[in-house]
Amino acid sequence: MFYKDYIKVLYIDLSLQRIRIENRKDLKEYLGGVGVASRLLEENIKAELHPFNESQPIIFAIGAASSVFPVITKTVAMFYSPLTKELGESYAGGRMAMTLLYAGYDAVVITGKSKKPTYLTIESNNIEFKDARALWGLSTDETGRFIREKESGNGKRSILRIGPAGENLSSFANVCVDTYRHFGRLGLGGIFGSKNLKAIVTIGDKSIGIENLKEYNKAYSDIFQKVTETELMKKYHDLGTAVNVIPMNKMGALPTKNLTQNRYEYAENISGERFAIDNLVRKIACTGCPVGCIHIGQFRREFDEGFEYESISVAYDYELIFSLGSYLDINDTKSILELIEKVELMGLDAISTGVVLGWATEALEKALISVTATVVQLEYGNLSSYLKAVEYMSIGHNEFYQTLSKGSAVVSEKYGGKDFALQFAGNETPGYHTGYGSVVGHTVGARHSHLCNGGYSIDQTMKKLDEKKLIDLIFHEERERCILNSLIICLFARKVYDRETILIALNSLGHNLTEDDLTNISDKIYKTKLRIKKMVGFDLKDVKLPKRIFETPSLHGMIDEDLTYKLIGMYNEKLLEYMD
Repeated sequence: MFYKDYIKVLYIDLSLQRIRIENRKDLKEYLGGVGVASRLLEENIKAELHPFNESQPIIFAIGAASSVFPVITKTVAMFYSPLTKELGESYAGGRMAMTLLYAGYDAVVITGKSKKPTYLTIESNNIEFKDARALWGLSTDETGRFIREKESGNGKRSILRIGPAGENLSSFANVCVDTYRHFGRLGLGGIFGSKNLKAIVTIGDKSIGIENLKEYNKAYSDIFQKVTETELMKKYHDLGTAVNVIPMNKMGALPTKNLTQNRYEYAENISGERFAIDNLVRKIACTGCPVGCIHIGQFRREFDEGFEYESISVAYDYELIFSLGSYLDINDTKSILELIEKVELMGLDAISTGVVLGWATEALEKALISVTATVVQLEYGNLSSYLKAVEYMSIGHNEFYQTLSKGSAVVSEKYGGKDFALQFAGNETPGYHTGYGSVVGHTVGARHSHLCNGGYSIDQTMKKLDEKKLIDLIFHEERERCILNSLIICLFARKVYDRETILIALNSLGHNLTEDDLTNISDKIYKTKLRIKKMVGFDLKDVKLPKRIFETPSLHGMIDEDLTYKLIGMYNEKLLEYMD
């Protein structure tokens, strides 16, 4: 809590429907956000049990500067990932961070399993367990509409909910937050489903007093100016991350047709510019952010004869355009938005969904699976088949779709096709095939994501491979983002919040930190994550990458397999020294 020497943690036991609150002075040294969440996960995870075991925890935490500075908007969720069987770490914007802050909680730990479908309401002086049997089976949209009508409450409100995919224990089911934001990757929605937890409503009505207004106002004004009056955040407001489609395509770094190609011949048709011209209807922002990076596209759909149309609004960004566009050869904006909508309603992670469908399409081509299993004819560019496949995957239509919903590593283990199942230690590839930085970065990242260390960005600035420098840069960024994610900033603003700015912001709130303190905190957090990964048996030496990565050119040409494993080994050696 601001100006307190403790972290206030709300513990919720779904099995017993009991709660307790602890003021944890020992957690203050982890600062907030991912630091606090990592430590709570380390305390509560049951490494010997399956991620879906009811005793496994869900951890939510807000940051050390949540909602009081521009673009510090995120909540972190940490859990035992059913997709990778190790560290699960995901972030969502929207209103949740602000509502938890105003409810008076820094972190929430949820364990147990409800006897029947349940949703939670969390307020400052009232935690309720409510019957969700009528909501079970509903889409994320229908669930959100019901709760908005029923839970008015006093103060600000945020609504988390899962769709059918989470209820049916998909390993990459997500959690929808306030309609347009998500805890997207690594399967938190499946953990909700395993606990019979359909939704969480957080309502905050407290006010937060600022003790040193003069210092705080100066810090806020300077940061606000950096965010709004410089070029640092401009692209996120204008075209958003969809602006990356054309540059990535020109570089030869846009994964296409299950990464059989590194360029897409229809990239212009699905570019950020094309979406803006044909579909963009508004831009919205998470609470506390002046940027407005959430781009909402709209398409029309006929629902009855006689020219009866409905207009559907869907959020889009680069990763969704890649995974549900170029990766599946869906080559027009309307079709991509329609596929995004289906994925959203079912409550699946869009990246993993597109990548597993890419694998399934090629597996069907190669006769590793049959149409008897897929039910529909999966083929690149076939929107109607992909729409049905998303639904089948979400409800576990048959044995094949139940397996497909466990991720590309699991489904390729059963049916074959490991060489073209595009995953890094179990997590499906993001949309960057830039070179050694992206491949090594995805592999060694704490959650096997480009959001751990930005290796793909290093590729774009490093003209010639320098092995030691690459490893050092990835390692440095991995640690540095531990600090950013303890505040918790939106990583789009990582260039705004350099260390000097972080210190100005935190110290205006009563901290007395130095740059050495930030380094020590980042080490404490990163080492906690690494201990968790070791607890659950993860070892970089065991990681096997799909051959397709080394068969399709990247931004810097072909990626050498032996050199890639050498680089991963170098990083592993660095970690062993670091943990001594």
